[in-house]
Amino acid sequence: MSDRTIRVTLFKIPSPANVQAALEIYKDLAKSAVKDGKPYILSLHAGPTKDDQRNQGYTLVAKSEFASEADMWYYDTEDKAHQELKVKLKPLGLEGMMMVYYQPEVVSVL
Repeated sequence: MSDRTIRVTLFKIPSPANVQAALEIYKDLAKSAVKDGKPYILSLHAGPTKDDQRNQGYTLVAKSEFASEADMWYYDTEDKAHQELKVKLKPLGLEGMMMVYYQPEVVSVL
């Protein structure tokens, strides 16, 4: 199908104020993540989860889209903005996280 890679990360941050602080960190990331001097994250969506028993304690979700799996791995291991994000999130009471990534096989857009 597509070489595009979607990465979804869920965070357990109990304090609503700290969830909002994490969103501000993501706003900075959206502006500062570059590869070869150019923005390379195709799309970035982040927001608090809705209060629902099915969220299993995850309070924040971030979804990023990359042109390739190689770009996603660059983000994960080399991007300075992403490395800073990791450092800044730790003091916000991060109790857990989960990350998955995939290449879409089904795409439907209205």
